[in-house]
Amino acid sequence: MTTANKTKGGEFLIKETNAQDIFIPEQWNEEQLMMKKTCDDFIDQEVTPILDRIDSQEEGLMVSLLEKAGALGLLGVSVPENLGGLGSDFVTSMLTTEALGAGHSVAVALSAHTGIGTLPILYYGNEEQKKKYIPKLASGEWKACYCLTEPASGSDANSGKTNAKLSADGKHYILNGQKMWITNGGFADIFTVFAKIDDDKNLSAFIVEKSFGGISLNPEEHKMGIKGSSTRQVFFNECKVPVENLLSERGNGFKIAVNILNIGRIKLAGAAIGGAKRTVTQSVQYANERIQFERPISKYGAIRYKLAEQAIRIFASESATYRCSQNIEDAIHALIEGGMEEGKAKLKGIEQFAVEAAILKVHGSETLDYVADEGVQIYGGMGFSAEGPMDRVYRDSRINRIFEGTNEINRMLIVDMILKRAMKGELDLMGPAQKVAAELVAIPEFSEPDETLFAYEKKLIANFKKAILLTAGGAVQKLMTTLSKEQEVIMNIANMAIETYVAESTLLRVEKMVSMRGEAACEAQIAIARSYINSACDKIWVEGKEALNSFAEGDEMRMMLMGLKRYTKQEPFNPKAARQTVAQKLIAENKYCF
Repeated sequence: MTTANKTKGGEFLIKETNAQDIFIPEQWNEEQLMMKKTCDDFIDQEVTPILDRIDSQEEGLMVSLLEKAGALGLLGVSVPENLGGLGSDFVTSMLTTEALGAGHSVAVALSAHTGIGTLPILYYGNEEQKKKYIPKLASGEWKACYCLTEPASGSDANSGKTNAKLSADGKHYILNGQKMWITNGGFADIFTVFAKIDDDKNLSAFIVEKSFGGISLNPEEHKMGIKGSSTRQVFFNECKVPVENLLSERGNGFKIAVNILNIGRIKLAGAAIGGAKRTVTQSVQYANERIQFERPISKYGAIRYKLAEQAIRIFASESATYRCSQNIEDAIHALIEGGMEEGKAKLKGIEQFAVEAAILKVHGSETLDYVADEGVQIYGGMGFSAEGPMDRVYRDSRINRIFEGTNEINRMLIVDMILKRAMKGELDLMGPAQKVAAELVAIPEFSEPDETLFAYEKKLIANFKKAILLTAGGAVQKLMTTLSKEQEVIMNIANMAIETYVAESTLLRVEKMVSMRGEAACEAQIAIARSYINSACDKIWVEGKEALNSFAEGDEMRMMLMGLKRYTKQEPFNPKAARQTVAQKLIAENKYCF
């Protein structure tokens, strides 16, 4: 399934992508779809019928569910076969993450165990550590958690105070400190713990077994949502960790944390898509069943707007997520073929697309939040009742904008990473930005309109990129060293980048679908792409205008605003007709069907 795509992370801003070079969900093979069905069946049969019991944290219930998932191979999808896993590629692991994302608190426990719980050891552990821990984590015999956050260090992870000191005999590190918000903390056997050795500037990481002793737990946290997920404070008091349980090298903990978070961000986007799709199916089914004024409420335009917009945003987020997943898979393959060890290649491949991972985390979590909110509204009074499903959907969705780095931190990371790559010469932003600046003062070219399918939309996307280069270039030039403090401007630019990447991904997916199935068979998907691009254009104009008004002034500001207006100008578009096309397909199939 590898494509010939040689795209680099962040390059979407300056490079046009060929639709044939991306992976789209319509290309899943039979084996991958069977794995998805295993995940769907697990959620339908083992999780959904007992959601209330799970949320009440019935003793031993989550542990038994993780063990059942382990018996089905669902905890070892990303683990190599020689360590007891399925050895699936990154794109397949994303599909299973998506399918399991509909599992509410169970999805959180599963993703914490298979992601931040297992991957640090898999990717950074030495051979002995991997052989000792990974097979038992893949089978579910041992459960894992990840101890990074502390009361005084949330987003500023490297400021943690947990300390490790070498024992007098040199055989153990003695851990002392406090960690909080530890998912799976109540039942974990294995803790990946981040601490500073002596007075080190950077964190180190340790594999800590519960059996080592010196570990105590606070009671379970009472949370707004994901109530079935175990969340505890963990205390280490003179906890003796054998020196051979240092993970990677001394001082490498912060790097481990950052790279594991990159994986967590794109995985969170996948899980959010899975949860959102199930929510739309519930919304459509309720709208078809609920009769008001002698008609199902799905007959009314206001409800159809909501159903269509839910589906449009999910389809767009999914398009971007699997485009990036295949880019990561291709990068991993290229690095392995170049002689890099597989574990390192996976980390490096994911790191290359850290910009896109941050984009997807923001977009996926905010899409799920939107879908959940509109799901409550479609259900009306029943949406607010704990008797209906939307109460749990709404509460459980909210954490995703905080998990894996808040969406605000991720927005700032998007811009920061792009600019740093440009400064290192990894991304040529300067050339394209200068072209845009020259274009502003040149006489506009008028050419005959291109009537080929999607030519107009491609021009819009190209202009979105120019709008970002214009705004970001102006901000860098004007604010220079103080830009990092101008968080509002940075977030405006990040929002422009998010909308551009997702809009382009959606268009590329639909273009490829049309090449596979023909235009007539893709009527609803074409409506989705055009509707999303139309909305993105308006958002990019507003975000760009706010940014320019925040730092530019006088004639320079007027000229830049004129340029921005040119790059976000679009022909009249009928959003109602497009949404009706999408809604009618959903209503006819009585489920999310894209």
